[in-house]
Amino acid sequence: MSKDQILNIIARRTDRDGLTETGIEGLRLFRATQSIPCVPAVYDPCVVAIVSGAKEAILDGERFVYDSARYLCCPMSMPVKAGTPAASPEAPLYGVFLSLNARLMSELGLELDRAGHALPAAESGGRSPGIQLAQWEPDFTDALLRLLELGNSPTDTAILGQARLRELYYALLKGEAGAFARRAFSAGNAMARVIAHLSDHLDAPVSIDDLAARAGMSRAAFHRRFKQATRMAPVQFVKSMRLNKAAMKIASGATVNAAAQEVGYVSPSQFSREFKRHYGQSPRQWAEAQQLALGAL
Repeated sequence: MSKDQILNIIARRTDRDGLTETGIEGLRLFRATQSIPCVPAVYDPCVVAIVSGAKEAILDGERFVYDSARYLCCPMSMPVKAGTPAASPEAPLYGVFLSLNARLMSELGLELDRAGHALPAAESGGRSPGIQLAQWEPDFTDALLRLLELGNSPTDTAILGQARLRELYYALLKGEAGAFARRAFSAGNAMARVIAHLSDHLDAPVSIDDLAARAGMSRAAFHRRFKQATRMAPVQFVKSMRLNKAAMKIASGATVNAAAQEVGYVSPSQFSREFKRHYGQSPRQWAEAQQLALGAL
């Protein structure tokens, strides 16, 4: 019943495809009524929850399909491909996109520790680094509904928004993806700090030795731990992040040269070569084919 109420709220408040602001920090609604194949994107720390239809994300070749049964948790910035292959006017996709606030996630993680809910030991296998799908737990569903219901009143949103957002974060941290998310936002997670730094400084030169020093590790240990956390070697991760960011900028109307410079490429010819090798098309060819696709992601 709660999911039906969430669906009705989203359908009522979205009058176009793409993202719609809610007035609540980090929380946006989205709708898609056209089939869009998976295209380059960057998921910054977020939760994506679908109440009608299904969405796809691909991370380093692994495909994640999530719908009204499972939501996606991505607690560290990741270069992905994302799309809505099954959406149509007759079967629209509706969902919410929640950007995760690092400060609030860390605070709640510490409070859980103090309350005696220590993190369980990390699993040795069975979980994919970077992204995890989790069941829609009743507490998560109810907290999301209570948060969305505030949109009926700007006064309620202003006064109660932060409290109910905190309630949703708490439901996330208690749920199936909770330990996964808490590890990413814990003070001792060196990989999360490095990834956040890389995401914020994509236009800067990258030194593996500097990144290893930032993580407090040897170069070999850093390389091994980074690949465990992201599925990719550091150089591969940075290249994927840069190319995905550039692809998104080009699809949104930026010139090829401007997009290349914004993500740290000094040589336009090098950028074009690497872009074509990565996506199978030149930047201009790709932009012509994909301009409409990213609007619904």
